[in-house]
Amino acid sequence: MRRQQILDLSGIRTFSARERKNLVTIDQLLQPDHAQHPVYQAPGFDELVTRILDARKNHRPVIWSMGAHVIKNRLSRYVIELMKKGVITHIAANGATSIHDFELAYLGGTSEDVPTAIEDGSFGMWEETGAWMNEALRLGAEKGLGYGEALGEYIDRHPDRFPYRENCLLWQGYRLDIPMSYHIALGTDIIHQHPSCDMAIIGKCSGIDFKKMCHSVSELEGGVFLNFGSAVIGPEVFLKALSIVRNLGYPTFHITTANFDLVPLGDYRKKIGYDDPAYYYRPRKNIVNRPTQNGGMGWHFTGDHQITIPTLYDKLVENL
Repeated sequence: MRRQQILDLSGIRTFSARERKNLVTIDQLLQPDHAQHPVYQAPGFDELVTRILDARKNHRPVIWSMGAHVIKNRLSRYVIELMKKGVITHIAANGATSIHDFELAYLGGTSEDVPTAIEDGSFGMWEETGAWMNEALRLGAEKGLGYGEALGEYIDRHPDRFPYRENCLLWQGYRLDIPMSYHIALGTDIIHQHPSCDMAIIGKCSGIDFKKMCHSVSELEGGVFLNFGSAVIGPEVFLKALSIVRNLGYPTFHITTANFDLVPLGDYRKKIGYDDPAYYYRPRKNIVNRPTQNGGMGWHFTGDHQITIPTLYDKLVENL
C-alpha cells in the first residue's frame, strides 16, 4: 500500500568533511575583550543588563536560548566566556546549533556552501559529522543521557578527535556542569540524512532535554530568559515549558524575557490581530508578551548578533 512506502537510505553516499570548504573557521572566531565593534543602543537594553546581573546576584537562572546563527556569526567565545563567568546557567538550542558547534570542535570549520552542495546531493552528507554525532547519541541514550550531555560526554572522551573543543559550547557545558538542552525537530538536521540515524534515539535524548528545560524554567521566578534568533523552536519550547511549570504550581510570573533578532516589530507591545503578519512571529507572543503579562517584563531588540551580543557581553562583564 502506498501509504506504507518508505525510502531506503542504506545506499546514501557520504564524504569526508575534511575535504569540504567551510564558510566559518576557528581562526575567524571573534575574541571577547579584543574585538572592535559598534555599541548597540536601544530603549530598555541597559535595564535588561541590570536585571541579568540582579538575577545572578540573587542566584536566579539566566537561560540563553539560541539558533545556529550565533555560532555561524563567529560568537562562540562570547557565549563560552559568559558560561565561565557564571552568567549563563542554561543553554537551549536547536539541532543545527549542536551540529555547527560539534563540527567546529573536530574540524575547526563549519557551514558548508549549501547552494553548490544541494545540486549533487552532497549537502549534509559528511561522514564524520553524521557517524560521530549519531554514535554519541546512541551511546548517550543507553545511559539515559540527554542530547546535549551525550554529545558533551562524547567530545570529552575523545580529545584526539576534537582538537578545538575549547571553542565548543557542548564541551564547555559538560565541563562546567551547565545544562545544555537541544530541542530537535525530526528531519531538520543533516545528521538525520544518514543511514546511521535512529530517530527513536534522537527523540529519547531530546525528550530528556525538554524535561531539563522544564526544570530550569521552574526556577525562573526572578530570573531571565534570553532568545537569540530562534524564531520557532526556542519560542515554542519555552511556552510549553512555562505552561508545564505553572500547571505544577511553580511561581514564574516575575520574570524577565528578551528576544534578539533582525526582525523589526515597531511597537511590539501593541495588540495586533490575525490580519497583521507580525502576529505570526512567534517570539513576539511566546517570549516578549504572553509570559510576562502578569508581572514580568519583556523586550524585543532588533539588531545583528555581531553587535548585540558583544555589547551585552561588555556591559555585563564590566559590572560583574
